[in-house]
Amino acid sequence: MPELPEVEVVRAGLAPAVVGALVTAVDVLDERALTRHPREASDFVARLEGRTVTAAARRGKFLWLPLDGDADAVVAHLGMSGQLLLRTPDAAAERHERIRLHIEHPQHGRLAVVFADQRTFGSLALDELQDTSDGAPAGLGTDAARVPSQVAHIARDALDPAFDDAAFVVAVRRRASAIKRILLDQTLVSGIGNIYADESLWAARIHPETQGRALSAQAVRLLLAEVRLVLQKALAEGGTSFDAQYVNVNGQAGYFAHSLNAYGRGGEPCPRCGGPIRREAFMNRSSHYCPRCQRRR
Repeated sequence: MPELPEVEVVRAGLAPAVVGALVTAVDVLDERALTRHPREASDFVARLEGRTVTAAARRGKFLWLPLDGDADAVVAHLGMSGQLLLRTPDAAAERHERIRLHIEHPQHGRLAVVFADQRTFGSLALDELQDTSDGAPAGLGTDAARVPSQVAHIARDALDPAFDDAAFVVAVRRRASAIKRILLDQTLVSGIGNIYADESLWAARIHPETQGRALSAQAVRLLLAEVRLVLQKALAEGGTSFDAQYVNVNGQAGYFAHSLNAYGRGGEPCPRCGGPIRREAFMNRSSHYCPRCQRRR
């Protein structure tokens, strides 16, 4: 599933083309792509056509396009294989194309925003905006303190300027759960999935099964710093692509997979100490860590 860096790459790629653009027409080719929309497809189309996009925002793994009037937004969740692609207005249909937004931008002219999704776990929706609980801007890419209701329960992510470091440290140290489970809790810190949890814990030399309450405040702060460094490096390298399902808005793959130190490297030597990286089952997925560098407390 795309994590924060992958979704941020998509958001940043969309922003120059969609902010200020008028939605001239909407084609819904597969209503399964509107599972998060509370009404029928005709409502989605009627409420979106003729509207102007005012921003391209993201919190964690969710991105949204606020619309004129400051009352609602197009919310996108990419699921396992969702893609948002920029295409010329007359471009042939993409494989697994579900929805196409026809837009007209004051500078870039006519374009198409295509939502394609092979496994149909992703979705678009029109959702009402509500005030943020802390009064700060809702996420990266917007100055408005208005967040879609479907995103309001998601915590801020570690790259959000309004993220509360002190509260995060306190929350982690109160929990008996394993630190990897804590990092994956989207109500505490959003945007981190299996890949970046493994990479951050490896960088901080923390065993994934270490209880949060066993960590010192200094250790939690170090972990948070490593989370940010890992996410920023992944962003710089366009995200992580293991197959053709994650691509940016131009259809290009990211290359952070070549920089991974732990995730997906079970049995290979640790880049730091040379010991073998261990792969273990974890929540229907896998954890990857170095038993020598990341000793369990």
